[in-house]
Amino acid sequence: MKAIHWDGSSAKLNPKAPGPNLQPDDVLIQVRLAGICATDLQIFRGYMGFRGIPGHEFVGDVIEGPLEWLGKHVVGEISFGCGKCEACKRGMKRHCPYRRVLGIDGADGTFAEFVAVPVANLHVVPGGISDEEAVFTEPLAAALEILEQVHLTPAQSVLVLGDGKLGLLCAQVLSLAGASVTLIGKHEGKLEIVRAHGIQTALQSEWQPAPADVVVEATGSEPGLKLALSMTKPRGTLVLKSTIHGLHNLALAPLVINEVTVVGSRCGPFPPALCLLSQKRVTVTPLIDKIYPLSEGLQAISHAARPDALKVLLRCS
Repeated sequence: MKAIHWDGSSAKLNPKAPGPNLQPDDVLIQVRLAGICATDLQIFRGYMGFRGIPGHEFVGDVIEGPLEWLGKHVVGEISFGCGKCEACKRGMKRHCPYRRVLGIDGADGTFAEFVAVPVANLHVVPGGISDEEAVFTEPLAAALEILEQVHLTPAQSVLVLGDGKLGLLCAQVLSLAGASVTLIGKHEGKLEIVRAHGIQTALQSEWQPAPADVVVEATGSEPGLKLALSMTKPRGTLVLKSTIHGLHNLALAPLVINEVTVVGSRCGPFPPALCLLSQKRVTVTPLIDKIYPLSEGLQAISHAARPDALKVLLRCS
């Protein structure tokens, strides 16, 4: 099959890569679209020490597996738990100590024509959701995870720092929950996308900082993390959404002095994400910059790494 392979130092297009090696509980999926996200770009900087086929955002069709799944149009959760440990038995496979993570840790990903995914991780895409919408299920679920972890009220002020793909999704999701949200970013065009939803925005260069009850850090940068910490009110909540390769030089005393609650937030629930997409309650397709064929995957990765880029997709089949 055709696939993009990362060897630890460079990404290369392999037109004759071996097909996925299916485990007993896996299905084989023909990938339609795959999304390039910030975590993939961190992989190319050394994050998790990953080697193999990257990519974890996808929509595709089951072409091999249990009869009841054949032909199903699906998306899939990215953490492959062992199914036997205490975490898995508690329904927390994303925290399984033996987990593999699609395109990130121990499992080849979706920058390929085909991918293997455990059947337990699959979700059928409802009718009426286009492929271009469905491919956003995983990052939208990640945004929804904040609501699983933090109780928001209309009286609370919320800042989302970072106008990348995840920041734009977080702002929309938190606004739907009734919170008073302000999205801070560096790109007027990106901010315009969420203003249509009545969400307040500000360019970081013109913003007059005011501390908030809840601050979501989605910049993926050390300066953004420092700013987020400084903008969290005493006894407020700081939500960290970025996974970044490398170490941070950050003074932690303000967390103690201001009694700030820090919430690490990663993957999230797929069913409500698919529900929001089906009901058209979030805007995702305006976040798409360009769709490249898999054969132009290296150009797509370069495009996705631009500071002003939004979502870049790969058409894999």
